[in-house]
Amino acid sequence: MSVRPAWEVQEGARATRWFQVRLAFGDGAEVTALALVSDGCLSIEDVRAQPALSLEDLTVLADWLEEPLSEACGAARQPSGERYDAQGPGGSRHARPAWPLGVEGRRLIAEEYRAAQEEGLDPVLAVMCATGHSRRRALRLIAQARDAGFLTARHARR
Repeated sequence: MSVRPAWEVQEGARATRWFQVRLAFGDGAEVTALALVSDGCLSIEDVRAQPALSLEDLTVLADWLEEPLSEACGAARQPSGERYDAQGPGGSRHARPAWPLGVEGRRLIAEEYRAAQEEGLDPVLAVMCATGHSRRRALRLIAQARDAGFLTARHARR
């Protein structure tokens, strides 16, 4: 994997930086991405792949890119597990709100999921936004809420 700075825009004391990311796999597949770092947040602006990525591959793309990209833009993990961001110690690379664990967290996941369904919105996306987790992790949380009995089975048998 290679990560190269592409360009930077300064607005007063604030900087927005773009990075070119290239992944090469043993089977000849390649993925290139343009990543944006601003205010300690990391986002992917553009992705190109040869051959094309499946939807499943797209869901794990962030996992493939997160650590090398964070290192390239100045984010590193402390040994204690606390994260640093581009702004310095104490920050978080993710805009992830505090989310309760255990039964209370599963109940809240179910509430977010049902509220989105009632409004005609994507319930998985609603859970992603509420928790700050990736689609893959949100799907795991939803499955845990189902297993705990807070949500009905995905496919009702007739």
